[in-house]
Amino acid sequence: MARTLFVAPEQRGALPTIRDALEAADEGAIISIAPGEYPEPVTIVRQHVILSAREPGTVTISSPFPDQPILSVTGSRIELIGLVLKSEDHPALRVRGGQVKVVECVTSARYASAIDVAGARQIEVRNTQVTGAQYGIVVEDSDGVIDRCEIRDIADDGVILRLGARVTVRHTTVAGCGFRGVYMYQAGDSVIERCDIAQTGDAGIAVADQSSPKISTCWVHDTQGVGIGIGRGCGGLVEDCRVENTAVPGIHLADGARAEVREADPSRGRPAVGAVATSGNHQNLDGVEKLLGELDGMIGLAGVKAEVRGLIDEIQVNEWRRSEGLSVGAVSNHLVFAGAPGTGKTTVARIYGQLLKALGILPNGRFKEVSRRDLVGQYIGHTAEKAASAFDEARGGVLFIDEAYTLSRSSGGGADFGQEAIDTLVKLMEDHRDEVAVIVAGYTGEMHDFLYANPGLASRFGKTLVFENYSSEELVRIIGRLAHGDDYRLSEDLDVALLEWFTQMDRDQNFGNAREARKLLERMRKAQSSRLRSLGRRPTRDDLTTLTLDDLLEAVRGTV
Repeated sequence: MARTLFVAPEQRGALPTIRDALEAADEGAIISIAPGEYPEPVTIVRQHVILSAREPGTVTISSPFPDQPILSVTGSRIELIGLVLKSEDHPALRVRGGQVKVVECVTSARYASAIDVAGARQIEVRNTQVTGAQYGIVVEDSDGVIDRCEIRDIADDGVILRLGARVTVRHTTVAGCGFRGVYMYQAGDSVIERCDIAQTGDAGIAVADQSSPKISTCWVHDTQGVGIGIGRGCGGLVEDCRVENTAVPGIHLADGARAEVREADPSRGRPAVGAVATSGNHQNLDGVEKLLGELDGMIGLAGVKAEVRGLIDEIQVNEWRRSEGLSVGAVSNHLVFAGAPGTGKTTVARIYGQLLKALGILPNGRFKEVSRRDLVGQYIGHTAEKAASAFDEARGGVLFIDEAYTLSRSSGGGADFGQEAIDTLVKLMEDHRDEVAVIVAGYTGEMHDFLYANPGLASRFGKTLVFENYSSEELVRIIGRLAHGDDYRLSEDLDVALLEWFTQMDRDQNFGNAREARKLLERMRKAQSSRLRSLGRRPTRDDLTTLTLDDLLEAVRGTV
């Protein structure tokens, strides 16, 4: 496992400078940097490291020496996460060879290129802001990706791809450039797609010197020069691009240019372009699969798992359709979880919130669990205030209301404000439907009655997921998993006895499912403790970790 080194000048036990951390770093080390200003030029030569701000955007690296780059990388494999790089006369980031990934950084260089790359095997710049530089991003003789970036307020060219560069620039905004937005020469078959390029002193996109790029689904507008200019001898493809308010012609092919131009279909919707239009819906598909794997790893709940997968599939496809400018029907992220206690409703709700975050639907995975007492006040006006406060605390994530049906029941003590809480929530769910996913949970029958407590309540929820009681076999597996997590194991004869116990148990409306399994395990652990204390000797490791049939019999004594 990679070692993590901590940089914090004011913290005892941490390293005082980034250079100290680099000197101590071994292969693949993670250097976690505390918030603050770091006036030190950083040089990385033939190392494999990750430099990460502990809190994105709070670590600023600058240099007191104007004659060198802020961060110089040579022949290395590095990843930069959440850093702010401020330079003057030299590049903020200079890369020569190797492999570099830049994620959620901010770079500037008043009189140089903000990011200058040459001879790299791979360069990735994602979700990064480039501002206030002579040139934005310059890539030479390198393969790479520039994705979901903002490049603004550039004195000269926003992006330069040259001399053998093969780069895909996608979902990126380039605006406010003194000369060209994107300039390519001898840049092979680079790709410019879904970009928003505007307010340039010359051409929005200029292609020269034998380049043959693919320029697809871009919006080029408000430029002093032509929108897209293709030079003599250049090929490639320009398709589905909107070119508006530029010099005439919007797309200019010089004599001898070989590029093919396919006009955009005016009947087709306008797909989202640029960084701003997509930043809120950035999908972490690896994270989605990991979370779905976590859901699949839960015991039982086959129907619930299938329902959640269906919801996630629909959300993901809708995002793809939206990015293509296709119509998307309204989808509610609010859900009803119906079922008995202890059937995994809270755990699934947490995973669902994290899935919505990974899909870019919600900005964070915040999870706020509340019950009636957190929403209902004791006097007029208090309930609306409490409900709104709880809703606000869940903003950007999930508001999980357990035993929600109690809101529609009278407390029997005179004035009851449960209905006011419901009415307040209905309005908030409509006003902020894209900011919070509300999940209400409780017994199946009671939740049916609850949904009709307000005329608009049922329509706010997209689907009801029914959590079935666990089978006896599943409860035995739950006990085994809980025991394993606490460094216990079940003796060979205990599984059969546990199965028999759960099979003969009464399962009325108040049966606790996994809670019953957890309580039984706790009683078995206490029984084991008493048994081991009476041995008259120090128990062995095997004694300490094994739960036996005697422990079960003692745990259930008096409950039969």
